[in-house]
Amino acid sequence: MDSERLIEFVKQHKDEDPLKLLLQQKKYPDVDMDAVAQQIEGQRQASAKWPTLAGCQCFLYPPRLNREQSSSEETAFLKADIIQSIYGERQHQLRIADLTGGMGIDSIAFAKMPDTEVDYVECNTELCRLMEHNCSVLGLNNTAVHCGDGIEWLRNSKKKYNIIYIDPARRDTHGKKVAAFENCTPNILEHKELLTEHCDFLMVKASPMMDIDKGTEQLGNVSDVYVVAVRNECKELVFICGKSGVETRIHCTDIIPGDRVYNNDPFTRRQEAQAECIYCKSVGCYIYEPDASLMKGGPFKLLSEERGMQKLARNTHLYTSDHLHDWMGRTFCVLKEVSLNKKAITSLIHDGKAHVIVRNYPVRADELQRQLGLKEGGDLFVIATTVGTKKTGFVCCDQKNYQHFLEEMNK
Repeated sequence: MDSERLIEFVKQHKDEDPLKLLLQQKKYPDVDMDAVAQQIEGQRQASAKWPTLAGCQCFLYPPRLNREQSSSEETAFLKADIIQSIYGERQHQLRIADLTGGMGIDSIAFAKMPDTEVDYVECNTELCRLMEHNCSVLGLNNTAVHCGDGIEWLRNSKKKYNIIYIDPARRDTHGKKVAAFENCTPNILEHKELLTEHCDFLMVKASPMMDIDKGTEQLGNVSDVYVVAVRNECKELVFICGKSGVETRIHCTDIIPGDRVYNNDPFTRRQEAQAECIYCKSVGCYIYEPDASLMKGGPFKLLSEERGMQKLARNTHLYTSDHLHDWMGRTFCVLKEVSLNKKAITSLIHDGKAHVIVRNYPVRADELQRQLGLKEGGDLFVIATTVGTKKTGFVCCDQKNYQHFLEEMNK
């Protein structure tokens, strides 16, 4: 079934259930229903994960596994922004190689940068066919598609790039997820010399589960590490290799699609070690929880020093203040400190609904919720934590509900 017929059939049936269409193969003997279902599912996934592609009805999507492994649009364009920041105001064309092309979202983001030439390399022939089609319908004439193993292709290439981008596959032969570089495919530690001799900068996408300091040590010459979260969920680490003799800077970023991108000031491990942290004697009007990228990056003392906020305890990564701060994460208004027993909680939370959050406390959130007789839901939060050496709890709410709940509890 050629691409034009496939696209036309999908346009006519895009609102139908893909599973039901698969059962109608006899009704449409000349139609590849597996391909149709794949495209309809891809289009529906695109509205959330690749919104600018959702408006392109001629874009062809790969199978589900390749879609799931692909970068989101937001993280792909963030990587393009990182490349722009490396080169700043430039007078020359950028040459970029994506050696693990996959669905091609990262290559597409790179190709949309002005005055850029992109080599997309992928060993899966079907993905290459789709990428050639998609580059055509998107008008990306600056992208060349190469079918083959990325490392071997580079080994046989005489090109020198500004950026080589590589996203090693993070599943083993049994399909189990892995994080360490040495367990990924390709093992870039084995090919580091080859990769670096062909580029100015090597950009490596890694699992958010990877230890940042270990990854930095293994790669060597890492100038920057970007911890990337989307909607407060850590999605990926991006290592930039290429400068020797510099301290590694860690950047923490949280992307809220349709709203804004939150960035913390980049920091080094030395700056964090030397920072003077302020610890609280009592909790103030607000409790602050760092977002997922900050929790992963770890500028815990710096957050206190730079913002003048008090940390609850050495191993409690929560902060407090009496004055409201703009914050990269969640902000809770403190209604009352409370003993974490069922009687005390019931007297304050009459409908029995709250979200339980545990930070540096010896009981899991689900177990504490059961002990307190609470159901998940409502607009209140019970935070179980450690302040100094004291195990304690706080009933909190968000800012918009603060006055309402304050009046309710003071009745």
